[in-house]
Amino acid sequence: MVDLTTDYLGLKLAHPLVPSASPLGKNLDSARMLEDAGASALVLPSLFEEKIEAEQAQMARFFYGQAIGYGEADSFHPVPDQILTYQEQYLEHLQQIKNALKIPVIASLNGTSLGGWIEYGVALQQAGADALELNIYHLAANIDEDSETVENRYLAILRELKSQVSIPLTLKLSPQFSSPLHFAQRLQSAGADGIAIFNRFYQPDIDLETLQVVPKLELSTAQEALLRIRWTALLYGRVKLSLAVTGGFHETADVVKALLAGADVVHLCSVLLERGIGRLSEIHAELSDWLEAHEYQSIRQLKGSVSQQHSIDPSLYERANYVQVLDSYTPASGVLR
Repeated sequence: MVDLTTDYLGLKLAHPLVPSASPLGKNLDSARMLEDAGASALVLPSLFEEKIEAEQAQMARFFYGQAIGYGEADSFHPVPDQILTYQEQYLEHLQQIKNALKIPVIASLNGTSLGGWIEYGVALQQAGADALELNIYHLAANIDEDSETVENRYLAILRELKSQVSIPLTLKLSPQFSSPLHFAQRLQSAGADGIAIFNRFYQPDIDLETLQVVPKLELSTAQEALLRIRWTALLYGRVKLSLAVTGGFHETADVVKALLAGADVVHLCSVLLERGIGRLSEIHAELSDWLEAHEYQSIRQLKGSVSQQHSIDPSLYERANYVQVLDSYTPASGVLR
């Protein structure tokens, strides 16, 4: 029997397959289905500080200010303490999930202010989260903001939150840092327990008829997995952080590659939305079969064995790959060379 157990953020997981933040985590029934399908842990969708602020502004306008100049308006609207706010609903849902599932539940937080990160991070721990993923979705669009300022924002949030909570903290990073390895080392020194690579920046589109900029949601594709695999291979052995990969993992082969590169867990999202929760069970079985067929006894034996430090040709994870790929191109038959 192959041992599929893995350690992630100090949590002992039955295997490396972890459903990441998605609509499937918003519903208690689908969360139970994920556990039944074999999920080893579950990352809940993010709690957004912007939504909390927007709701508070709306309540201030329609509830608390309802009687200004019109005393009789007191009876027109519900009393605020009779409804659950967005934050209260999220925390209640987290508690329900924790009570219903036996697997670890990782909360996700997307804040906009340092005070918000602290306040809501503490609330998520108190609600029972086993770990907390910091989804710092920052697009560096300020021309006067240098890269060190961007990194220091992450570090300040991490340090302050680390001083207030005791559960493990992992940061979901984007692929756009100028020196990801060095930044990962700084995060480790600041107290991070892990990192998830990489966040996906959803790109807005332009409507050619209305000339409006419109949001556009596209699920990940398998081609995105290689970027995550490469940086995992470069990080493995250089930091002591738990390493999660997220974005583009649709096939068992890519899951195996991520583990060979050094990932502790592989987050699954788009593949479960496109192909159903049952795909989780299939990947689990296929992963076990692959390890057994290739005579691996455990995930521990497999993990990191093709990282940069352990690969036959380490240079292929860096510039040599660029040169060899360009030289390997062959035009299709009949195409002008």
